[in-house]
Amino acid sequence: MEVTEAIRNRKSTRAFLPKPVDKKLIKDILECARWAPSGVNSQPWQVAVVFEETKNKLANALAKCRANGESARQDYDYYPTKIEEPYLSRKKACGKALYTALNIQKDDIKKRKEQWMKNYYSFDAPVVLYFFIDEILETGSWVDCGMFIQNVMLAARGFGLETCAQAALAEYPDVVRNILKINDTKKLICGMALGHANYQDTSYQYRTERESVETFTSWFN
Repeated sequence: MEVTEAIRNRKSTRAFLPKPVDKKLIKDILECARWAPSGVNSQPWQVAVVFEETKNKLANALAKCRANGESARQDYDYYPTKIEEPYLSRKKACGKALYTALNIQKDDIKKRKEQWMKNYYSFDAPVVLYFFIDEILETGSWVDCGMFIQNVMLAARGFGLETCAQAALAEYPDVVRNILKINDTKKLICGMALGHANYQDTSYQYRTERESVETFTSWFN
């Protein structure tokens, strides 16, 4: 797949087929992604690849935390405490687009909760990646990890797979570290669903909007 096509057509996939992904294919994706840039070539990203029994164990544990009403305790704040415009409107539009595609009404709390819980099961993707970073590293290295994560998503498309980067999988990082036996000094950035997309699922039948280049760009001669 040509790189600009991979970028333009990438989207967060929320429905996957029950088709396994070969370990070699996952390694090929990471082989491509590892060429991401990083300050002084620090290469701060660390990845845990989970599937089958471990994937299900993690999913059940995270879903249980949510079902029990436990407050999220992320290693960092992904969203601002107080969200303002234009970000508030974009957030609302994003949620509305998803739930409209799924035909879930705003007041249908039960179905909205059921849809949210699918996050912890990574929408039935056969593979989930968890991305970690050493706690001693600073903001710049988190930026580097973002470029690596984007590389993973684009490389996956090149190999015929789809992804969904998931902040929800980082809501209970202590649970993830405990199950994977990862040291507390490794901070959990996010998770990512990976697999063969179910393109026929209603959740795939919408796209979020993007601002025009003119909106976010200033030119200086």
